[in-house]
Amino acid sequence: MSVVGFDVGNENCVIAVVNQWGVDVLLNDESKRETPALVCFGEKQRFLGSAGAASAMMNPKSTVSQVKRLMGRKFTEPDVQRDLRILPFETSEAPDGGILIHLKYLGATHTFTPVQVTAMLFAHLKDLIEKNQEMPISDCVIGIPSYFTDLQRRAYLDAAKVAGLKPLRLMHDCTATAHSYGVYRTDFSTSGPTYVAFIDIGHCDTQVSIASFEAWQMKILSHTFDRSLGGRDFDEVLFNHFATQFKEQYRIDVYSNVKASIRLRAACEKLKKVLSANTEAPLNIECLMDEKDVRGFIKREDFEMLASGLLERIGVPCSKALSDAGLTADKIHSVELVGSGSRIPAVARILASVFRKEPGRTLNASECVARGCALQCAMLSPVFRVREHEVQDSIPFSIAFLIDEAPICTGTSGILFPKGQPIPSVKELMFRRSSLFHLKAFYANPSEVPAGTSPDICCFTIGPFQCSHGEKTRVKVKVMLDLHGVVSVESAMVMEDHGDDSSTGGLAGSKMEPMDTDYVTASGSTEAVADGFEEGSMQHNSSHTGGEAKRNKKATRTLEIPVSESIYGGMTKAELSEAQEKELQLAQQDKIMEQTKDKKNALESYVYEMQNKLLNTYRSFASYQEMEGISRSLQQTEEWLYDDGEDETENAYTSKLEDLQKLVNPIENRYKDKEARLQATRDLLKCIGDYRMAANSWSCGLGRKTNNKTRCQRMLTQSYGQMILRAGMRN
Repeated sequence: MSVVGFDVGNENCVIAVVNQWGVDVLLNDESKRETPALVCFGEKQRFLGSAGAASAMMNPKSTVSQVKRLMGRKFTEPDVQRDLRILPFETSEAPDGGILIHLKYLGATHTFTPVQVTAMLFAHLKDLIEKNQEMPISDCVIGIPSYFTDLQRRAYLDAAKVAGLKPLRLMHDCTATAHSYGVYRTDFSTSGPTYVAFIDIGHCDTQVSIASFEAWQMKILSHTFDRSLGGRDFDEVLFNHFATQFKEQYRIDVYSNVKASIRLRAACEKLKKVLSANTEAPLNIECLMDEKDVRGFIKREDFEMLASGLLERIGVPCSKALSDAGLTADKIHSVELVGSGSRIPAVARILASVFRKEPGRTLNASECVARGCALQCAMLSPVFRVREHEVQDSIPFSIAFLIDEAPICTGTSGILFPKGQPIPSVKELMFRRSSLFHLKAFYANPSEVPAGTSPDICCFTIGPFQCSHGEKTRVKVKVMLDLHGVVSVESAMVMEDHGDDSSTGGLAGSKMEPMDTDYVTASGSTEAVADGFEEGSMQHNSSHTGGEAKRNKKATRTLEIPVSESIYGGMTKAELSEAQEKELQLAQQDKIMEQTKDKKNALESYVYEMQNKLLNTYRSFASYQEMEGISRSLQQTEEWLYDDGEDETENAYTSKLEDLQKLVNPIENRYKDKEARLQATRDLLKCIGDYRMAANSWSCGLGRKTNNKTRCQRMLTQSYGQMILRAGMRN
């Protein structure tokens, strides 16, 4: 069985698989290592990945790309509106403030969410893997940007679930890169940690992480980012430059034409890559718009001047990453540069000035994230035994909690998981409550999260429950920041002390356990409790009075109480089930259309094959009338295929093929009969030759004994008889 790592980028996807031979990057249907991250809707079916890229130019308004930028976002966010102005498909605001994508499909306009479109992409990647590996897969690790909020992480998990995948972990892109960098290295210093900076300049964003490496372990010290600085922003600089130039020179407005904009952006992306290796480059596009050929030219220094504002922003997250990690540039052992937008020479110069050393490119810039995710999946999955390599990641945001709209404790602003908190992490909270209450999670510092992000994460309802004596009782809540970086309440329990173990009070069916420790705050005192809160650090306080020690010896009964979760902007269970059902329907429609195409191709191939054979191979096996009738039927079917039969059902093509086969099969059988007779004759002649040689050999041995002459003749006669009998049976 294989385990998988996905790097679903804004432009392309990479799949890495771990098997018994190591880590491999899978090839798609076109034998390429990268698969376009887009979905194109045709009239009757979807085209995914490479097939979608081939159809995108013909159906630009029905092609969804760069959907990663829309996951878990609000329609009114300024960054979202800026992205939507570039993208050609139609969108609107959902009732919950999210994004709806409108596409024409099966003669009607259908509405999809970014989660549904991402699920389609995941399902396509899953199909590619299962075809390649010839086995079902579900376990995977998916790479995500470190700046993804709790809602965006949940959206990715929902999309994977709709596609039938089981993510073992959502892994930050730079963490996966660092993992693939460090897992094979054995040259780390034994005298202390080795610090390495990882800069990932992708298609739409820039991420920076500082990692600490020691023998068989890795720790992420800081995550920083610029969510709106990537390779496509440099492409856009070139696009705007040439769009303005062509408007003046050729009197055409590229902005007003969707297809022209797509072609010019694609040309600018290629031009950027050429400028990475050359100091100047031309731009030539035939029939860009209004049947006009356009030409342009730019030097690298002019390009860098146009993009100077973007280049200045490259160093900001790098400096912040050093500051958050508490390090200086001198402490950094090496700098690794990856990502599709990292090949611009000016970027390397800026990074060299920030870190005071040249950035290295020892990793595959496009595949390192997928490989790191695949290795992590192998470590988490029970299928493989992998050498231990500890990976300790951290969350880049501070997460706080409110209990019934009040801070859970004084002096900390309710922050339970501060910025840089390792993931996964578990915190136990103790409250004194007599009935149902609410825990609300939110981002404590708006400056840490991307601009426009809502601070609210989710709300947990603890209860209802009843106390045995009608007064406040202790409620222990276990809050978890899991491997995905998602906040959840793992459990909630009512805890009551009882001096008599036999008394059950109002907690029938609960279990009994001894209480030999006390829950205290970080300061070791319960005096700083706000609103009945105690943080469960599980420290034992030896300075309690005798009465408190006596209380600790009492038995404590615990009863698990229900916890319900409400995600702000997230999918409900009903919406998730509906999305799964819709994906199955779409997949079934795609399957029907593929089968229909196969039947149509089989019919078309049969027509051309029979037309050729009637003139050559089958010519002597059919009468003139048969030849005329079959030729007429083949010609009529060919005309039907390119006229009324251009878009027919699978049954129609199957019926046409069967009708033709009924006409041709008698002639084909005559041809096969003759071929079988000829083959039987050849076999007979071969057998005769073989037996004749054997008979000559026997005659030489038996001829010396005259009394054995009769026996020899009898043996030869029997052998010839058997030979003729076998030849007859073959015929």
